[in-house]
Amino acid sequence: MIELNGSNLTIEKLRLISEGEKVSVSEEAMQKVADCRKIVEELVAEGRVVYGITTGFGHLCNTGIAAKDIERLQTNLIRSHATGVGEPYSKEIVRAVMAIRINSLLHGVSGVRPELIDALAELLNKDVTPWVPTQGSVGCSGDLAPLSHIMLVLMGEGDVLASDGRSRVDAAEALKKAGIKPINLKAKEGLALINGTAVMAAVVALGLGRALSLSKSADIVAAMTLEVSKASTKPFDPEFIALRPYSGMKQVAENVLNCVEDSEIRASHAGCKKVQDAYSLRCIPQVHGSTREYLNYLEEQITIELNAVTDNPIILSKDKIISGGHFHGQPLAYAGDILGIITSELANISERRIDRLLNPLINEMKPFLSIDPGVNSGLMIIQYTAAALVSENKVLAHPASVDSIPTSAYQEDHVSMGSIAARKALKILDNSVQVLAIEWLSACQAYEFLKPLKLGKGTSVAYECLREKVEPLLEDRILAPDLERAKDLLIKNVLTERVSKVVEIV
Repeated sequence: MIELNGSNLTIEKLRLISEGEKVSVSEEAMQKVADCRKIVEELVAEGRVVYGITTGFGHLCNTGIAAKDIERLQTNLIRSHATGVGEPYSKEIVRAVMAIRINSLLHGVSGVRPELIDALAELLNKDVTPWVPTQGSVGCSGDLAPLSHIMLVLMGEGDVLASDGRSRVDAAEALKKAGIKPINLKAKEGLALINGTAVMAAVVALGLGRALSLSKSADIVAAMTLEVSKASTKPFDPEFIALRPYSGMKQVAENVLNCVEDSEIRASHAGCKKVQDAYSLRCIPQVHGSTREYLNYLEEQITIELNAVTDNPIILSKDKIISGGHFHGQPLAYAGDILGIITSELANISERRIDRLLNPLINEMKPFLSIDPGVNSGLMIIQYTAAALVSENKVLAHPASVDSIPTSAYQEDHVSMGSIAARKALKILDNSVQVLAIEWLSACQAYEFLKPLKLGKGTSVAYECLREKVEPLLEDRILAPDLERAKDLLIKNVLTERVSKVVEIV
């Protein structure tokens, strides 16, 4: 069980929660929540004018709300803002969203009751996952629409994900089955629940975790391509790399050299007359390393967001209530766009290495790595697949963060489109995993032409890892299942975990 206290959430903890780990909440943090709640109740009793408590929302911020309608205001807010459309978010993402929202509320400046936080934790711990459409957030005033679909469930309304992870069932029935009592929202609570960046933060954070793992797998796959292409490892020399001292570049160069250590293939062409290799081979440290640099930067930024308050207004004390802009998703919009761009480049350079492995005008093996070319096409068309995916990525990588459309009658006149950036990044990541899986499959097939020379310490493990699921191509067959199996191994991080047992992967 992972305890949340408002300040201790990491990307790795979020991943564990998304995959089913239960949560608890800090007693100390809950005391701060209770203290802040008392302030809200005093404000209501005194009839003070405070945005979202005794006023309407957005453009209606100057519309006063009678005391008898304050609770109705919060319930109506959730119902009216549940306007999402499209396919639902995955169970993993929705669980991550709820964990982030709990963590934010635990700072004790949002004015909710402790039992509201307990109710959200209960949804996680009893495996009740709201059905949340992916489209409808402009990434400002928080992720209003998707968060509203989550909070409807707390009220016993809306839908939850069925066991198949796609269809939906009635929330009231699901709560009853799980033994969870619906919540009646009080003053400020509806606004506190949906005025935040938890959805885009969850999508970017989980995508970033996968991208960090993929970047290491990409180094291993590239090392294998470098090796079977009989390319030089001199551009990976530590003394050379130190002349441009980026930490990411150093990490990548180390990974590649560690993987090809003791390679008989590498030794076999030590005295060749080739002057230098193509950029897709020679510049692996520079390209992969740049991706690694920004992944490390994004990890710092997203960790800040996971432990931030993104509510509005913020109740610092009874006499210090600030209506500000912490709900604005601009930091996450940039993060999503950057994540998509740097991940797409891993795929771009990978596709070029795939071509070098398969192209009979370049490689020193049989055309398209076919054992019997002509009657067999070999791996010819998997390069087409890779080309299609990287081209799609180039379209998706156009930044969403440069767009803005005014909402709520110009009251909310600049928005981030952060949720769009985040969702695009996930799609780019998925495409990039498949491209690297295609390169891995191609490099393993190329090795069939170089036997009995032995691969390096790490690359030999990479070869065996794939061959447990995908046989060498001796005669043309349907390749789609092979591509899916290779991709699945990368998604589950099997390649890096296996290679890391024999050589260091940083």
